[in-house]
Amino acid sequence: MTPAPASRPPQNSSQAPAARPWQQSALLALLAVALVLGVAWAVARSQSPYPFYGSVVNSSEPAYIFSGTDGNGRPWTLQPQGKQTLLFFGFTYCPDICPLTLKYLDALRDRMTPEERQQVQVVFVSVDPDRDTPQRIREYVEYFGEGTGVRVPEPELSRVAQAYGVAYGKVPVDGPLKYQINHTTATYLIDASGYTRVMWDYTQLPDVDRILRDVRYVMNHPREPQAGAAVPLPSGQALAAARLPLTQVVTP
Repeated sequence: MTPAPASRPPQNSSQAPAARPWQQSALLALLAVALVLGVAWAVARSQSPYPFYGSVVNSSEPAYIFSGTDGNGRPWTLQPQGKQTLLFFGFTYCPDICPLTLKYLDALRDRMTPEERQQVQVVFVSVDPDRDTPQRIREYVEYFGEGTGVRVPEPELSRVAQAYGVAYGKVPVDGPLKYQINHTTATYLIDASGYTRVMWDYTQLPDVDRILRDVRYVMNHPREPQAGAAVPLPSGQALAAARLPLTQVVTP
């Protein structure tokens, strides 16, 4: 007698869909990334018709005007009208980022024509007024290139930093210096009309050619002053919103 064939298990009418090939999944992921980048690009272009390398600063307020003491011990006031101002906050005991930033800014000026250099000023503001004397700041800035070093005492320094979205603070360390300074590493470009237009993080400064293109665009396209905005206010809301991360600057 022939044995009956073994019965097959009942078929499930709702079978699981076939696994998606990895190539298709990778393509979909790339399309998703491209969509996100495209939206980000469109938003950036809607804010500025020029594709800036740095971060665009859209503020209806002029740059905050502040005063301090220059390297010769004389009263000094920021006067951006008529010139492009490259503004950086640092301190003379900084072991790396501050000196390199000043060197990059000096290299930037070297790439300019003589006429362009006359329209650009570099301003270095110390965030360590307890140790940085006007003379020390002047010698420090001039060692790395051409620029103006400024000492602003507290509490005005705190107001200036807040207006530009800059954070800074002391960090205790072992050794004769006792402390270093953590600070935001952004460089700000103020146009000839007195408006902050763009800022670059320290990591962007080595690409001097792209920085120069940003500067030249702003140089040729100053923002038109708005009625009722002649007196800058120290709110710094637009800059605070775009504040770059605090970078730790500590000597090992």
